[in-house]
Amino acid sequence: MPAYWVARSRIVDPVEYKKYTDRVPAILAKYGGKVLARGGRYQIMEGPQKFHRFVVIEFPTFEQGVACFTSKEYDEAAAFRRKGAGEVETIMVEGGEATPR
Repeated sequence: MPAYWVARSRIVDPVEYKKYTDRVPAILAKYGGKVLARGGRYQIMEGPQKFHRFVVIEFPTFEQGVACFTSKEYDEAAAFRRKGAGEVETIMVEGGEATPR
């Protein structure tokens, strides 16, 4: 069952943030990740207005998505933004049927 990495971010330092984003595509590919949406047009329907970049990445399984996020390679790449280049909220959600009632 596919899973989705959903992130919203606010870029503070574009130069340092780019050091992170330049590394991410190869890491995602290694874990079977496929970017479905990144940047582009958006409209905040509800919630805080501080985030201005939105990303959705599909993985073949929930486990592969979590493995990617917790990998050494991703941690090293994310260190650039975690040092203050940006603020990000990330979740992993499994696709498929909704929770039974």
